[in-house]
Amino acid sequence: MDQAIADQVYDIIAKHADIDRAKLTPEATLKDLGIDSLEAIETIFDIEEHFDISFPSQDPNLDGGTLAGLVDAVEQALAAKASASPAT
Repeated sequence: MDQAIADQVYDIIAKHADIDRAKLTPEATLKDLGIDSLEAIETIFDIEEHFDISFPSQDPNLDGGTLAGLVDAVEQALAAKASASPAT
């Protein structure tokens, strides 16, 4: 897990949910943190916007999976975006 990406994702979640950043662990889920499904969707949109990426619309793990899984999804989307970019 890329710690810089994880830190950015955690910061977005903490700010969006107005919770202490220290409560965020890789094993936690958005549900564990008291984030309801609508707020989870908004948080995921904020993460997509921050990183300028798009997640698969049918991925069931984004709002129900762990924070580590969410960070992995961000890393995968960033890698896909990088490989799709034309070389300069």
